[in-house]
Amino acid sequence: MTPSKWIDLTGAIGIITKAGRYGSGTYAHSDIAMEFASWISSEFKLYLMKDYRRLKYDENSRLSLSWNLNREISKLNYRVHTDAIQQNLLPSELTKEQQSYVYADEADVLNVALFGMTAAQWRAQNQGKKGNIRDYASIQQLLVLANLESYNALLIEQHQPQSSRLQSLRDMAIKQLQTLSALDISGLPQLPKA
Repeated sequence: MTPSKWIDLTGAIGIITKAGRYGSGTYAHSDIAMEFASWISSEFKLYLMKDYRRLKYDENSRLSLSWNLNREISKLNYRVHTDAIQQNLLPSELTKEQQSYVYADEADVLNVALFGMTAAQWRAQNQGKKGNIRDYASIQQLLVLANLESYNALLIEQHQPQSSRLQSLRDMAIKQLQTLSALDISGLPQLPKA
């Protein structure tokens, strides 16, 4: 069956035949042409699949750039937070192991304020996932986390008790997340779904 006969019989759209000076030619939408080419050549089909995977990888790398930037900002800002802990909450007589509990406890203050749960609670609910709660945070959450770290460092330096700091941090997290969710961020890159 010729392409023109097939077009006439099926009423196909997206594919046409034209008679020209040097004979007739068949032209198709690029999707149709690639489907025909992949049917004819398995090598071409493999090329398409490989190139598609490469494009998706590149796209995900570009999309995750904003997330990675905010994650790095949170990590850098965490130094401000840990310095405040070291200077204000760690008595010199504590062992390194005891100090690590103080740091972890303060990290969980931020986790509870922002995510509503501790790192241990998140791990218990997400046993199949690698990483930690912050690795799965949205861009907005990471931005708020960086702000919470700075604010908590300030509250620690002011010798605020942990319970009142947690309440202040939670209020701040809720307010900032509401503000950020109200913004139109459709033009910003979004994270790929985990």
